[in-house]
This record gives sequence, C-alpha cells and structure tokens, in this order.
Amino acid sequence: MMRLDQIAEINPPRKVRKGDIVPFVEMAALPQCSRDIGVDSVLRREAKGAGAHFRNGDTLLARITPCLENGKTAQVRCLDDFVVGEGSTEFIVLCGKNPAENDFIYYLCRTPAFREYAISRMEGTSGRQRVSWQSIAAYEFASPPPNERKAAAAILSGLDDRITLLRETNATLEAIAQALFKSWFVDFDPVRAKQEGRAPEGMDEATAALFPDRFEESEPVPQGWRFDSLGSWLSVLETGRRPKGGVGAIEEGIPSIGAESITRIGQFDYSKTKYVSEEFFEKMKSGALESHDVLLYKDGGKPGVFLPRVSMFGDGFPFETCGINEHVFRVRLNPPFNQTFLYLWLWSDSIMHELKHRGGKAAIPGINQADVKEQRLLVPSDKVLSRFDELSAPLVTKIFSNAKRIQALSSVRDALLPRLISGQLRLPQAEVLTA
Repeated sequence: MMRLDQIAEINPPRKVRKGDIVPFVEMAALPQCSRDIGVDSVLRREAKGAGAHFRNGDTLLARITPCLENGKTAQVRCLDDFVVGEGSTEFIVLCGKNPAENDFIYYLCRTPAFREYAISRMEGTSGRQRVSWQSIAAYEFASPPPNERKAAAAILSGLDDRITLLRETNATLEAIAQALFKSWFVDFDPVRAKQEGRAPEGMDEATAALFPDRFEESEPVPQGWRFDSLGSWLSVLETGRRPKGGVGAIEEGIPSIGAESITRIGQFDYSKTKYVSEEFFEKMKSGALESHDVLLYKDGGKPGVFLPRVSMFGDGFPFETCGINEHVFRVRLNPPFNQTFLYLWLWSDSIMHELKHRGGKAAIPGINQADVKEQRLLVPSDKVLSRFDELSAPLVTKIFSNAKRIQALSSVRDALLPRLISGQLRLPQAEVLTA
C-alpha cells in the first residue's frame, strides 16, 4: 500500500509572471472521461498569478462538485515544451516526483476507486462542495512495482493516443467537407473563376461544367440558383419526448439523446446518456432517429443568449437504436438535398447568426419550428447537389467508422484501467487484450 504523495507532487510550484500573456484552461475545457484537452479550448490571456499552474505531463483534477463527479480529469499535453499555463482555481495539479510516473498518476486519478474516494472526502455547503488537496495526497492504493506501473500506464496511454489520432482525423475530415461546402455554396469560387475566364482550382472539367459562369442580376447567387424557405424542402422537423419523472433512474433501455449530448458529427458524450423503456419508445409518435438524421439543439441557455448546436446521427453511431427528447429537433430534407449539405449549412456562419439572434430574443432562450422553417435556403442545381453528395458522403462514412473505433477503444481502455493500475491484470494478459 502507498500514499499518493509518495510518488506525486500535489500543486507543484509552477511560476508565471503576473501580466504576461499565457495559455489559460477553463473548467469547461476539461473533457469528461477522456484524457486530452482540445488545443482549440486553450485560451490566451493575461496571467493573474492566482489559480492553478501547470505544464505538459501534469494532471488536472476538478475538485468541485459536480465537475469531480462528472469525471473532469485531464492530462496536460496541449502546451509547448517548458511553457507554464494558468487555469481555474478549482483545479488540483498533480505530477510525478519522477516524471516517468506522470502517466501512471493520471490513470490512477481516473480509476473508479480514486473518484469514489475523492467524492467521499468532499466538504462544504451543498452545491459548492470541494475535496482538499490534503485528502488527495493521503489517498492510499495498492501499488504494483515501479516497472509495472510504467508499463501499465504505457498500455493505457497507447490506447488514448489511438483515440486522439482518430479524433484528430475526424476533425480534419469534417474540415475538408466544410471547406468544400464554403467554396461551392458560400463563396461561389467555381462561378467566380469561370466568370473571370479561369479554370476552377482543384476541380475536374466535368465538375466545373456543372457550375454557371455568371451570377443572377437580382440576387448575388449563381445563375439558375435561387433562395427558398427551408420549410419548402423539409421532410421531417420534429422533437421527441421523455416520460415525466424518473427518467434519470433508468439505467437500461433505449437511449434518449438530449441537448446536453449534442456536439458535432462523430462525437458523443456517453456520460450524459439517459434512457427510456422499450415500451415507452415503441409508443412514441415522433423522435425515433434514422440514419443521417441531423439533430438541432432547440432551447435552453442563459437569458438572452442562445447557442445552437448541430450534430448528425448515422450508421449506428452513437447507438443502433435511439430517440431524442423534447429539447432536440430531428431534421431531414427532401431530395435532391442530402443530409451532409443540411448539417454543414446549419453550421454556416449566416445561419448560426440568425438562429442565435432568434433564440436570444425569446423569453426562454430557444427556437421553435417557425424559426427553422423561415430560414432562407440556397437551392443550387440538382447536378451540383448530386456531385457534392458524391464527394462528401465518403468523408461522412469515414467519420462514423472512426467514431465507432473510438467507441470500441474507449471501452477496452475503461475495462483495463482499474485492473491494470491495481496490478490485478498481468501485463502479458493486457497486451493480448489490447491487441
């Protein structure tokens, strides 16, 4: 048996000069039940000198309720070497007395036993409880020998590295689809090039021939294209529902996706999953998802502020069968539009701006069906939409495939983690399971 402070420094001395511009990590940037802080989540601001200070390799542990219960524990890997960042005052920072122990310490803090211990040591008034660094330092655990600690952490870290790479690949694939959408349907690059007598860049002759070489005189859109209301092209616009009371206590059944789980295509927060009974799901008149349904967060937020989010369900991800609750729209368009076009169109700057504006005006922040139906939709030619589908569909298919691999790797990691860290699972067995 060992105490955590035998191998770890708690809140190690990390210095930043007050007034310098440094990386800053908010509590919201800490992922739930995963290792890495997104690079895009790291802010830059003037150092205050207060709060947590950390560098690459350190573990950030949320010490306040409900963040600790929700699994907000991350390892810092998003900074440049030797750079010290600043963060929330509600972080406890841990690092190895021997830097080789950094990974083991992170995974130890991710074990269910450690989290249960930390939660049981929280103090303070209801709703603002915290665990002290002294309690964290005193945590006792059954420790394998140093070489086994290092090897166990290496196996878990290897799985997380694969997960991170797949997530980065998905972000790149979505960025490619977004760039194509913006070029064709926002900036009209092929039309402008042809108007100027140039061949559109990165485009074969057959695809370039699908675009006109001039714009309409009445509106700044390519010749033959037009604007219409989104409502004219909708085949589905509906919400789901959940039974009143007790839904949070149902641990098995049909998953019911709520606004809290909507992020982006190929991403899903499983820690917030709610369930409804199979009997309730079968009786639902709306809200049962189909492959490639686009999901739109419809209400909630601070007074005067509405932040819409969009995702897409597809190819059995995140679940083979699932529904939505009353805070989410399920949206589908009629042909020749495809669902990838709809997803990217909803994320476009002009539509996001309009939805934020409408949702922020409501007494209770949010949008209704009329707000969605009244959006102005650009209607290109059928052939251009068909070609866009041919180019974007493989990207979406790959995103969902990678998302399923992430799901599988995460399950393996979570199953191995407590057994490896405690030494209950021998390393040769773990290597076979990981392979």
